[in-house]
Formats: sequence, C-alpha cells, structure tokens
Amino acid sequence: MPPKPHRPRALSCGVLVTDGPSLLLGHASRSPRWDIPKGIAEPGESPRAAALRELAEETGLRADPEQLRDLGRHAYLPAKDLALFAWHVRALPDPAALVCASCYTARDGAVLPEFDRFGIFAWDEALVRVGRNLARVMADVRPLFALTANDAIDAVRSPE
Repeated sequence: MPPKPHRPRALSCGVLVTDGPSLLLGHASRSPRWDIPKGIAEPGESPRAAALRELAEETGLRADPEQLRDLGRHAYLPAKDLALFAWHVRALPDPAALVCASCYTARDGAVLPEFDRFGIFAWDEALVRVGRNLARVMADVRPLFALTANDAIDAVRSPE
C-alpha cells in the first residue's frame, strides 16, 4: 500500500486580549466552552493579518498590526497549529459593548454568531473555561505576561 500523501497542517490564528492578569474570552454559541478570537487564515493571508481579521469579526475590536506581540506557532489539534498573538492593553473593553459579526449555520439550520457573549476572566479561571488544547497552549505562554503597566498599550480601540 503506498504511503498517504502528506497534508499540510491547518493554521488557526488567534489573539489573546489581556491586561496582564485578565483575559477577554467569547462564549461559543450552543457550547459550554469559551474561546479566544481565532480562525483559519485565508489563502495568501499572513497569520498576523488573519488574527487581526478574526479579532475584528468576532469582537468588533481593532488593533494595529504593530500592537500584536507574536507568541509563536503552537501544536494545537492533531491536524492544526495555532499562530498566537497577544494584544496587551491597559484596560480591557466592556464585554457588553462587544459584538460578534461572524456566524455559522448549526445542524438545525439556525444561523448563530460564533460568540453569543463575552467575559473577562483571571488566567486561572480562563484556563478552565476554554477547551483542553487551547488551555495547554495558553498555559505555555502565560509566563510571558508578567508585564508591568508601562508595557501595556494605552487604549482599546473600537471600530469607527
């Protein structure tokens, strides 16, 4: 039997929005899980551009490309890696003001937003709310967030 052809690993690109001690998470519609803004890069799209697009689509937040700190590419799922970025802000946005414009069609035909609400959580709580694989990646990068307030970006910008 001939060997199976090698398939490149899919790449999901995401953003940790954080003030250092806390993280912004979105609640996945019809799921017990919370998640970070993330999704698959489009053909020809850089991981940073994909992460910025997913952030805007899934939260309405906009960051400048230079505001994202590259946290590297991480083994995430068996056939998928995660290109992870951090947006370190001085103050996290009001979760009630965020809107997810990205939708999917559920098995029953309902069209739902990917996130149905948002919350701000301390790292320890965030790690138990997200899926096991994302929690593993987040735990690996968590030591990088021992930053002072002077390292933070001054403001979160909402869409115009």
